[in-house]
Amino acid sequence: MIACYQTHLNHTGDTDLHELLEEALKQKEQEVKQIEALLKENGVGLPPTPPERPKANLESIPVGARFMDQEIAASLAADVAAGLVACSTIMGESIREDIAMMFGQMHTQKAAFGAKVLRLNKEKGWLIPPPLHQTPADC
Repeated sequence: MIACYQTHLNHTGDTDLHELLEEALKQKEQEVKQIEALLKENGVGLPPTPPERPKANLESIPVGARFMDQEIAASLAADVAAGLVACSTIMGESIREDIAMMFGQMHTQKAAFGAKVLRLNKEKGWLIPPPLHQTPADC
């Protein structure tokens, strides 16, 4: 997700979303450091990582090729939700307390970050609730 967030930073024009993406990047980089240290301690080879994405000027990206801010925000919200599920799964399946605790900490950080993403989506009007479903008895 680090490469994805770096790409999204190049595409966003909204300063609030830009700040959230930078926060997400810092959080992901910290998680990678923790997990890499754990893998090294246990003699597990590290998987390859993609190269860092170069910074680009938003105006140099053609309009039709840009991600829209609301698309980036929706993708970020979906990633947070998937990350919460992944952390919960690892916590539940872990037989080592240190690993369960590490992912518990990550879960808490993701939940707090997810609240920020939700707030931003609501404030910007990017979160549009679906119409209420009415059953025939309600009509």
